[in-house]
Amino acid sequence: MNWDESVGRFGRNLSNAIRYPFESWYGTVGFVLVTFGTYILLILSTMPEFALQMLADGLHWFDYVLVSLTESVYLTNGATGLGIIVTYALLTGVAVVNAVAQLRLVGLSGATSVSGVLPGLVASGCASCGAGLLAFLGFAGGLTLLPFDGTLLQVGGLALLLFFLGRAGHPEQCVVSLEGSQ
Repeated sequence: MNWDESVGRFGRNLSNAIRYPFESWYGTVGFVLVTFGTYILLILSTMPEFALQMLADGLHWFDYVLVSLTESVYLTNGATGLGIIVTYALLTGVAVVNAVAQLRLVGLSGATSVSGVLPGLVASGCASCGAGLLAFLGFAGGLTLLPFDGTLLQVGGLALLLFFLGRAGHPEQCVVSLEGSQ
């Protein structure tokens, strides 16, 4: 198999993986719920102390916290920073729906086939929130050592998530082709 065929197959697999959640109502609803949940988690983790203090005072502050932190991300990192968070939320929604479908189809005994998406989910969880995750873990000062305030880490995590989605492909189709058999 040459380079062009590999890139073409990867592109088809990635396209099929991204389209899969929209093939059924269950997949679409799952995608929307996971995407919004991920977006909320990522936004709240950008300033965890502020979010925790406000929400500890009552859940009636939730919309204020969400809007003000979204505005803060936009004002601090611009449209690119907010776009990275939105892209993470969207791709995580796709990856979770696909991973659930793979688990449903092959069960736990075939969990090795789910390994195509799980590393991408780990990359999504680690790299997407940058400062928030480091602050939760007590390493907020570690962000100062990263170039571009961790943006390269986030972009690298997005690339990993795209790679693993493209590797896994459509959960209901086999992505392994048998060369030489026709």
